Amino acid sequence: MSSLEQAADLREVRGPSALGGGRRRFFDLLWLMGVTEFKRTYFGTVLGYLWSLVRPLMLFAVLLFVFTKIVRIGSDTPNYPVLLLLGIVLFSFFQEATQNSVTSVVAQEGIVRKTQFPRLVIPLATVLTAFFNLLLNLIVVFVFVLAWGVDPSWTWLLFPFSLGLIAVLTAAVSMMLSVLYVRFRDVAIIWTVLGQVLFYMTPVLYPLTVLENQTLQRLMLVNPLAPIFNEIQRWVINPDEPSSASIAGSAVYLIPAAVLFVAICAFGVWIFNRDAPKIAEEL
Repeated sequence: MSSLEQAADLREVRGPSALGGGRRRFFDLLWLMGVTEFKRTYFGTVLGYLWSLVRPLMLFAVLLFVFTKIVRIGSDTPNYPVLLLLGIVLFSFFQEATQNSVTSVVAQEGIVRKTQFPRLVIPLATVLTAFFNLLLNLIVVFVFVLAWGVDPSWTWLLFPFSLGLIAVLTAAVSMMLSVLYVRFRDVAIIWTVLGQVLFYMTPVLYPLTVLENQTLQRLMLVNPLAPIFNEIQRWVINPDEPSSASIAGSAVYLIPAAVLFVAICAFGVWIFNRDAPKIAEEL
C-alpha cells in the first residue's frame, strides 16, 4: 500500500464528548463527584460545614457595619440586614462555583487524559458542590429572616424559580470558564477581577431603588443577575418594593438582560461541546 493510500485511510479520531458515555452514567458521575467533593472539603475539620457559613457571615458583619454606620445606605432600607445576608449568600454561591470551575478541568488532567470520561461532569460537579453549600446556608438565612420579623407570603413560592435561574447561569458561566482556561490561563486572573465587578454591579449591598438616576438603574439592569436579585429581595424580604420593570420604567428595558442571559447560556453550552473532545490534546 502506498503512502498516499495510507494517508487516505487515516481519519481524525475525536475524543470523548461533553456527555460521553450516556446520560445515566453522566448523572451518576455528576452526583458522585459533587457529593464526594462536598464531603472532602470539610472532612477532618473541627467546624465542618459551618466553615461554609462563617465566610459569608464575616463578610455580612463587616458590610453591615459599613453600610449602616458609615455610608448609611442600609439605614433607609427596610429589613436591610436580612436583605444583605440573603444577597451575600446567593452571590457567594455564584462566585464560589464559577471561581472553582475555572481550574476544575485542568486539575482533573489525569482523568481527562486516561479515561473515557464525560468532560461536562467536571465543571458541573463544582457547581453542584457549591449548590449543596447554598442549600444548607439558606436554611440558616431563612431562620434569620423569620427571626427578624419578616412574615412569610405566597411570593416565597417564587423563590425556587429565581434560584433555578441563578443556578442555570452559574452552570453556563462555569462551563465557559473551565474550557477557556485550558487554552488561556489568563482567564483565572480576568475572572477574579470581573467577579468583583459583578459583585458591585449586582444589588447585593444595596437595593436598586437607592439609585436615583433612572439611566443608571437601567444600565445596572443589563446585568442578568441584577433583575433576578431585585425580584428575590422583593419576593422574600420587601414585597412592597417596586419590581425591576417598574424601576426601569418599562419591561422593555429588561430585554437586554434576558438576551444576555440566553446568550451566555447558549455560548457556554456551545463552546464546551465544541472543545470537549480536544481538551486532552490541549492539556
